[in-house]
Amino acid sequence: MVGVVPNAAYRHFADRDELLAAVCTAAMGELADRMAADVARVPGGHGDPAAARARLGAIGMAYLTFAREEPGLFATAFAVPEQHAYGIPNEGSGQDRTPLGQVRAVLDELVDAGVLDRQRRDGIEYPIWSAVHGLAVLAGEGPLRGASDAARRHLEELTLTFIGRSL
Repeated sequence: MVGVVPNAAYRHFADRDELLAAVCTAAMGELADRMAADVARVPGGHGDPAAARARLGAIGMAYLTFAREEPGLFATAFAVPEQHAYGIPNEGSGQDRTPLGQVRAVLDELVDAGVLDRQRRDGIEYPIWSAVHGLAVLAGEGPLRGASDAARRHLEELTLTFIGRSL
């Protein structure tokens, strides 16, 4: 389809695993970029409780939208078990721009804003990530894949509201 012989990629990658790891990293990078863009559109300064909540919602919605709009990239992003760091942090930026790093940063802001109790903060990114990722998988390749757009939007709202209220 792209006009090259099938083994052309192996001039750049040692084997299939290295190629898949590179595509996985690129997919995570695209997801991270979309999350960062949506978070940047949320008005309000650091520590503003309403803005911090809105940023967490923006991250969740960007994740769900990416899964819906880019199902192949979404599946590939999680195809390599070694990629549990959810991408490579921006070197030297002082800020972890990976998807997981962005979730952590917003949760830390929620603590700073007094929305999330500091004692509940440790590790809470994983149940939050699980809820959003679970819905993305259920809607993408699971039993909800045939749901109407309205039903999906409703489930997305329910999930994000559930997360917001659990803080």
